[in-house]
This record gives sequence, C-alpha cells and structure tokens, in this order.
Amino acid sequence: MALRERLRRLAQRPGSADIGPLQAVVAEAGRREDDVRALDDAALTAAVAELRETGLRADADLAAFCALGREAARRALGERPFDVQLVGVLALLSGRVAEMATGEGKTLAGALAAAGHALRGRRVHVLSVNDYLARRDAEWMRPLHALLGMTSGWVVQESAPDERRAAYAADITYAPVSEVGFDLLRDRLATDPDALVLPEPGVALIDEADSVLVDEAMVPLVLAGNADDEPTTDTAVSPDEPTPTDLAVSPDQPTPTDLPGDHAELVRRLRPGRDYTTDEEARNVQLTPAGAREVERALGGIDLYAPAHLPTLTAVNLALHAEALLHRDVDYIVRDGAVKLISESRGRVALLQRWPDGLHAAVEAKERLAASPGGEILDSITVQELIGRYPVRCGMTGTALAVAGQLREFYELDVVVVPPNRPRIRVDEPDRLYATADDRDVAVVEVIADAHAAGRPVLAGTPDVAASERLARRLRRAGLDPVVLNAKNDAAEAAIIAEAGAYGAITVSTQMAGRGTDIRLGGADGADRDRAAEAGGLLVVGTGHYHSSRLDDQLRGRAGRQGDPGGSVFLTALTDDLVTRYAPDQTYDGPTADDGLVTDKGAHWIAGHAQRVAEGVDLEIHRNTWRYNHLIGLQREDVLAERDRVLRGDAGDALMRDRAAAHHRELTDAAGEDAVAAAARQLVLFHLDRTWSRHLAYLADLREGIHLRSLGRGLDPLVEFNREAVPAGKRLLADARDAAVEAFNALPPDVDLTAAGVRRPTATWTYIAHDNPFGTLDERAFRGLVAMFTGRRGRSS
Repeated sequence: MALRERLRRLAQRPGSADIGPLQAVVAEAGRREDDVRALDDAALTAAVAELRETGLRADADLAAFCALGREAARRALGERPFDVQLVGVLALLSGRVAEMATGEGKTLAGALAAAGHALRGRRVHVLSVNDYLARRDAEWMRPLHALLGMTSGWVVQESAPDERRAAYAADITYAPVSEVGFDLLRDRLATDPDALVLPEPGVALIDEADSVLVDEAMVPLVLAGNADDEPTTDTAVSPDEPTPTDLAVSPDQPTPTDLPGDHAELVRRLRPGRDYTTDEEARNVQLTPAGAREVERALGGIDLYAPAHLPTLTAVNLALHAEALLHRDVDYIVRDGAVKLISESRGRVALLQRWPDGLHAAVEAKERLAASPGGEILDSITVQELIGRYPVRCGMTGTALAVAGQLREFYELDVVVVPPNRPRIRVDEPDRLYATADDRDVAVVEVIADAHAAGRPVLAGTPDVAASERLARRLRRAGLDPVVLNAKNDAAEAAIIAEAGAYGAITVSTQMAGRGTDIRLGGADGADRDRAAEAGGLLVVGTGHYHSSRLDDQLRGRAGRQGDPGGSVFLTALTDDLVTRYAPDQTYDGPTADDGLVTDKGAHWIAGHAQRVAEGVDLEIHRNTWRYNHLIGLQREDVLAERDRVLRGDAGDALMRDRAAAHHRELTDAAGEDAVAAAARQLVLFHLDRTWSRHLAYLADLREGIHLRSLGRGLDPLVEFNREAVPAGKRLLADARDAAVEAFNALPPDVDLTAAGVRRPTATWTYIAHDNPFGTLDERAFRGLVAMFTGRRGRSS
C-alpha cells in the first residue's frame, strides 16, 4: 500500500473519503456531453469498446466513460444520470462503497459501474439480496448494457444449470448473493469439469452492501445431502433445488410421530419460573431442578443428566428452546404447512433459511407440523468468505457510514458519501419516549390519525410481524384503514410500497431495508403528488428502535427522497425488548406525564445505550465468528487445491500408481487405462468430499464442547479450538488419500465404484443456516458481552 494511502487512512475518520477528485472527473464528463450526444448508436458503442484498451485507469478515460454511459442511459432507458450518480459510479469503480440516499438512483449507478469494471476485463457479479431484485434490475438495465456493447444475464433460484452457466458467461451477471454461494458449493462437489457453472471470481458489486457485508456476513450458506449409505450410481450433484417430496430423508431424521413431537408435548406442560427460567437477555433457557424432575418422571424415571441420556437431554433442551424463546409471527411464521423464518434485518420471509436441523425440527414439532428433511452437511460457506473470494469488491447502500469501520476491518473497503442530487429537507423530530409500550402504542395511533386527517401519507415501521398486526388492529379500531406489509404478504411488497406515498395512505411495515422500490409522493403514478407534498410529504413513524441504528436510518430514509418534503419521528418505550434485553440493569423511576411521556434526559440515554450495546454485541460476535471461520477457510483451501488437481488432471491416477501399483496394473489389464484413471479420479474426489464433510461435523462438535469446557475453566475458547482443530486439519489430506487407496484396492476387475463404497447423495439441497438464537456456538461464549458493555458481571450456564 502506498505511503500516502496509509497516511490518509490513519488521519481520516472511516467514511470520510474525499470526493473532490471524483467531482472533477464528472465535471469533465459534462463538458464532453454535447460531443457524445452527436454520435449515433453504433459510434457510441464503438467509442466504449475503444476504452477497453486503456482499462479506464486515467481520469480522461473515466471522464469519457461517464459521458458515454450517461448518453447511453438517456437513449436506452430514458434517464439521464445526475452528476451525483456519476460520482457514485466513480466511487464504485475505485473499489469503494458508495453511500447514496434512498431514491438517488443506485440501480443505474451500479449498472454503469458494472459496465466500467467489465471494460477492465473482469466479469462482474452484481449481487442483490433476493431473486426479485436480481431479475428486475437485470431486465431493466439490459438495454443500457447492450448499447454499451456488454452482455448481461441473471441467475435466480429457479434457474437451470445451463441457464446459470450462460448467465455467468456474460460480462455482467445479476444474482442474489445466496445463489452465487450455492453455485460455488455445488461446484465444489462436481465430479466432472464440464459440470462447473461458476467462472473465476472477478468483481463483486454489492447492492445493500451494509446488510450483506455486515448484517449477514457470518450467515452460513449450506449444501446438504441425504445419508451416504443409500446406494446410488449417480455421481453428479444435482444443482436443482428439490421439493420436499424429492428429498430422501436420512434414517436418523425424526418423523412427525418420533421424539420431537413427544418432547414438544412434554415441555408444553412445563411452567415458566417453576420448571424453567430464561436468562436476562432471553437468549437461553434452562430447566430448574423441579423441571428436571418433572421431565425425568414423564420419561419413565430416567436420570436426565446421565451420559447415556445425553441425546434425550439435548432433544428436551431443543424443545424447550423452541417453546420458550422462539415466537410465532416474531421469529417465524407458518405458511403452507411449513415454518418460514423471518429475517431480522429485513422483516420478511428468509427464503430457504432454516435453523440447525435439531432446532428446526423442534419448532416444527411445536407447531405440530410434519418434519422437513434434514440430512448431512456436505459443505458450507459464509457470506463473508464468499465475498472475500473476489479480487475486486465494491458496493452501494443508503447507510454505509455507520459501519465504515467494519467495512474497512473485514473487507478493506472505504466509504464514499455521495451527496443527494437535491438538498434534503426532511424534518427528523426528536424521539418520543414513553414509560410503557401501551402508552407508546396509544401515542402512535394518535400521531398517525393526526397526519392522516391532514391527508399526509404515513409509513409506520414495526419490529416484527406480530407488532405490525397489533398496530393495524389498533388503527382499524380508530376508524383508519392501513395497508400492512410484513412477512406474511411480502409477495405484494412492490405494489404496496409503490402506493405508500399516495395522498392519505397509511402503510404499516416491518423492516424497509432492501425493499428495492421507491416511495414516490402521490403514489406510483404521482397523480396526487402536489396534494401529498402540501400535506407535509411522507411521514415515517418508528414504533421503537431496531437493534441497529442503521435500520432506523433506512426507515427514516424512505421520506424526503430527491428533495421532497417529509418527516420522521420515533416513538419508543422503556419496556421495549431492546431496552429490557440490552440494558436490564438500567432503570428509571422518575416522573412521567399523564400520557406516559418521559422527557428525562437520563431515560433517553438508557434507550440509546441499549441500542449501542446491541450493536457492540453484534460486532463482537461477528469478530469472534470470523476468527473461527478463518481457520476453517484455510483448511478448506488446502482440500480444494487438492481436489482441483484431481478433478482437472491425473493426480488421482498418479496416487494409485504410486501407492497401489500392483492392483493398478491388474485393473488396467482388465478394464483399460482410461477406465482405471476415471475410477481413481472418482474415488479420490469422493473421499476428499467425505473427509471434509466429516471434518465439518467434527469442528461443529468441537466448537460446542470447547465453549462449554472453556467457560468453566476460564480458558480462551478460540485458543482451545485452534489447539485441536489445527492438527486435525493437517491430517485431512493424508486421511482422504489413505481412504481412497484402501477403496481402490477393493475395486473389482470391472472397476464398479459402488463395490468400493462410492455412494454419492441421491439428492442435495441448499439452505441458509440461521444463526442459532440461543448461542449454541458463538453467543454461548459471548454471553458475558452484554455484561461487559453494561458494566455488570455475566452469568454462565
């Protein structure tokens, strides 16, 4: 890194990158606009192609590209990018995260930046948060990219393997970050080079960058398969997403009538306080002695804590966690006979997402639903690891500055704050704090009713589905008619959001992050824009703070787009979950008004402190989880390097010639060199994959046990984990080779792989493993974090 850059990083606050040089380039682009407008389409495309030779390194070339891109957007889309959008383009081309407010045209800026990166000779993946946005943006921007001489495509969950391969072969590919991760995992189990779909990573341009890179950074993307003792001749891993009826359930996967259902009925009869207690953060639950005796009696008088009954104790604890700590319409909903998790940072159904199998099955049993297929984890990768594979990373979002330090720490990314095209005139009122949630809810209805009476559109943000429906019922009792947007009707979100700015509209929503649709004053067609503006513009009403101030800002940012009038106000309560969980020892017994309003500065400090503690805990968990996954990632790279040598070359055959020479000669005489080489390749690949899958299971168990042992002895869990995981990782390749050689020696003359124990999964499926909310892995070791941030001593279990 150049000395000047190092000094700048030391001297500047995160996110304070100077945009002056970028604005100078945009000004030069403006001076070229008339000349570019005189070009016909063919000449414009040719002029862009000429820039491939330079790689867009010099300011003059960047200015030329901005001028050409602006004109191409005007012709292809009917939209002429503002100067600030071109500043955003240049920020992305410089490998930074551009903070651009809602409604400032991030999609177009991202499309132009993707084209610029492609001109530099790299394939570009524009990574979004869901299928809808990936396909919408790809189709929307395709005419622009075509005029610029670029090919583009998209990948969504339903894309077939050939469609995926074609989309990734384009210059620019739009895809949900999860689908790229799943394709990578499937490629890592390919048994034929022709089955690979992903090219070498080039540029990751990330939409909603703070959400993807921070909120969801440590979420594991998982590839699972059915039990490996099912005989099959299929050695290919299916890239299709099977339906539940397609999935073979492993023998140890409980059925609806097995123990999870029995345990759910058992814990349903237990009484809180007497039979079990929860910790002060409501992140863990444990049986009391009385509760343990009740469980033991119900299970036939067993000793629940005897080593022989450890599986039963685990199952009971999972059922208790599901019953006491996971709440329907808050943490999940039930739709179409299945448990659907709700994304905390987005307030909508998290597609393909599930908890670890045991906990997920326990929630299904709690809701008296059929158990969904479980299975064996074949491989996994976190979002942070996935993004880290790209040599060039950049992104855009409306709220990056608040996490600029984390973006630099984990991704070496700086933030450029792009000013709005028009000055923001939104009025953000001070928070209104109430003694109780009931007082706050009454006040929320009054605020909304007053705004509605004036014709002012209102967007009310709530923390979860249950709260959105409670507020909607209160509003209806008050004679108002809200439209509700939550995880239960997220399919209609675009239409609901498009009309949220209409005159007199009332919209109640969970989270607004990543919705991808602007709220325009006057509704989608802007018919009542003037009346809505005269009424004060969109009013955002927050019904309590989220666990992150960025989510608050994302909600606020829906008002006042493009210089529109608007306002925001947050109404919170001292009994909100955020306060009671993260500032439990901070109490207020001062005066309150008749309506419950609290004006004391100390009380307001408590509410803000709780949010800061929550953010601090989340950051420490991120750091800790990254440390564990960093080691696992290094071990995986060793296995992948070996796997690639086997997949693409003759390393497997060479291994057998060296270590099983006699049998290799016998098989070659019987079946021929090509058949034996192919069999050796498949054997080594199979045992590399099996060894890695078992290593993942071992590491998961190790982390769990290390945390429990370390907490009791005052040891550093990470040090203890490394002490055992590092030697195990060093044995991986040797163990896989030994197993492959042993299996090779068992091959019959017809080189039948099934006779040598090669049984690939007959079905595979992908999902996102929701972080265990009870801290089975990371939070158990960090249960004292809240105590650390609040200044009190934590409790261990």
